[in-house]
Amino acid sequence: MSKLAQATSKYTIIARFEAEGTVEKPDVIGAVFGQTEGLLGPDMELRELQKTGRIGRIDVDLKTVEGKTSGIITIPSSLDSSETALIAASVETIERVGPCNAKVSIEKIDDVRTAKRRYVIDRAKNLLEKIFDEGAPDTDVITEQMKEAIRGGEIGSYEGLSAGPNIETYNEIIIVEGRADVLNLLKNGIKNAIAIEGTSVPPAIIGLTRDKTTTAFLDGDRGGDLILKELKSVCEIDFVARAPAGKEVEELTKKALYKALREKVPAKEGVRPRRTSTRGENRREQKTSRRRVPKIESAKLVKYKSVLEDLVGTRAACFLDGSMNVLGRVPVKEMFSTMKGLSAEALIFDGDIDQKLVNQCGDHGIKYIVGMKVGRVRNQGSVSIITLQDMK
Repeated sequence: MSKLAQATSKYTIIARFEAEGTVEKPDVIGAVFGQTEGLLGPDMELRELQKTGRIGRIDVDLKTVEGKTSGIITIPSSLDSSETALIAASVETIERVGPCNAKVSIEKIDDVRTAKRRYVIDRAKNLLEKIFDEGAPDTDVITEQMKEAIRGGEIGSYEGLSAGPNIETYNEIIIVEGRADVLNLLKNGIKNAIAIEGTSVPPAIIGLTRDKTTTAFLDGDRGGDLILKELKSVCEIDFVARAPAGKEVEELTKKALYKALREKVPAKEGVRPRRTSTRGENRREQKTSRRRVPKIESAKLVKYKSVLEDLVGTRAACFLDGSMNVLGRVPVKEMFSTMKGLSAEALIFDGDIDQKLVNQCGDHGIKYIVGMKVGRVRNQGSVSIITLQDMK
């Protein structure tokens, strides 16, 4: 599957389906591709349109009640209006999903640009009023106003705590000390953060850590030490990341944020931030030296490195075929479900490689995993592991 950037999407097809039995997301997506194949000719094949970025990633939201499954299919499109309508009509021809009879109907086709136009007009009016009221602002003032509006619009709340939008939907979360830390992470593209906002750990934080992989990202001072001690006493913390000694998370640059998160350590090692390389870093180097680093052709290595560098900080993953073509780009949390429907040779993603991922890739015929670094991997099997450090 290919990713269609939201900025290039013109329309969104929204279809409702009802299946006379229990089905899963891969069944629905398979039906969309399989039962529309050949209807509109080779130039309008969904798989080809996805490869060229004219149709985005197909999303499915479903629920099963009393043995019957229903839900919504969402298809982003950068085609023109008539071509988008043809695609929508072809989806309505689907008669089966998985082993079950099904019916699909188009609810609407949204024009994405309409909402953007409304925003541009309203924002332009607002800026014009400020020009008349305050005098013409310089470029830096307008830019900063826009950034603050975006950051303020994105920050959400989870049981009264400052957090990234929809924090409960992430498989991995980052716990920080205060609202300003959440804002700084949001500004730099990290949305799965939630703030303690005090010295005692709220029950909401404790509950989240039970079901999610959790990283505590704390200031590099005595206060960070105390909060870490409190977190360890009541929560299930998996990793610890620290700002440099004497620094606070809210004041870190994007480069410093991602560096600190890449250098996170298991919670049992999470002590005060160190100024130089220490035992934890040496242990990671030893682990790397024992790992079997594959020998691959230089062209493939260059491609893998380029894709990985583009993914840094995005929490996204790309699948490549044997010819080094990108089959699709998805959020990291959707990697496992996506690989079931692809015939990929390599998985490249912004994250750490663990045993579960190695096992899944081996089961689905993926030969190479390329990630930021290697976690706990006991058995590689037939899968070759490559890290950013291996490609330097």
